[in-house]
Amino acid sequence: MQGNLQLVKEEICKVIKGKDDVVEKVLAAIIAGGHILLEDIPGVGKTTLAVAVSGAMSLEYHRVQFTPDVLPSDIVGFSMYNSKSQEFEYKPGAILCNLFLADEINRTSPKTQSALLEVMEEKRVTVDGVTRKLPAPFTVIATENPLGSSGTQRLPESQLDRFMVCLTMGYPGHEAAVNILQENAGNPLEHMKTVMTKTTVEQLQAKANDLFVHDSIYDYIVTLTEETRRNEFLSMGASPRGSIALLRMSKAMAVIHDRDYVIPEDVHSVFVEVLGHRVKLSPKGRAEGMSVEDALEQVFMSVYAPRT
Repeated sequence: MQGNLQLVKEEICKVIKGKDDVVEKVLAAIIAGGHILLEDIPGVGKTTLAVAVSGAMSLEYHRVQFTPDVLPSDIVGFSMYNSKSQEFEYKPGAILCNLFLADEINRTSPKTQSALLEVMEEKRVTVDGVTRKLPAPFTVIATENPLGSSGTQRLPESQLDRFMVCLTMGYPGHEAAVNILQENAGNPLEHMKTVMTKTTVEQLQAKANDLFVHDSIYDYIVTLTEETRRNEFLSMGASPRGSIALLRMSKAMAVIHDRDYVIPEDVHSVFVEVLGHRVKLSPKGRAEGMSVEDALEQVFMSVYAPRT
């Protein structure tokens, strides 16, 4: 399985140049069974990354371009009366797949965004009182443009909290940008190979779920989460769901690095990505020109890491 993971990473990196760290954390989130929010300016490869992941991992992939006129029924499906059978029949929505790409999620209405709440938390969909399980594995990758872009609106905290990680692609480096131009004549996605099956993805998820975690690591994660609620530069700290996400992502990072136990470095490597979208700067933090990343780094430095 470890060899398959490396092959997946190599295939995705053929398309996404110079972003190995982001690719690794996307894979970790999928192994952890979580959902991914990609927040960045247009044109840096957010959608391409999602398509590349689905291709390399043999995941059934559906995409919805979120606009103000997208309805909840477009996502979760609806019931339609069949005059022949004289019964209502369920018409599946786009969400019934392994990898759902919610493109520019912060351009649609709150009503449509809320259609994803049950789906993301419980991995099932309820239409007209009937609940249906989603295919396994299931992951939502949502992209959003930064606040202030025309037509965008802030996602509610309940929605943000359901994303395991929030990642930023950023501009490519000079060499990576040159490689992108050199390959621009063709579509690199057409040359991707499927190097992992859905069964292997589920096996990796099970391996991460059963990974050994020392009691000191549990205490470390809880202490870090609690410290976000005490820090003077943060007005809202992380919830227990945040500490669970931090644990699951740390386990997944251990699996990616071929370890059967979690170390503090696993926690540190995903700390900002897991908690950054779950906390808010306080007025004092904003007055001192701090970013959320600065405040979380201060939190991390204030907690003693256990020796393993």
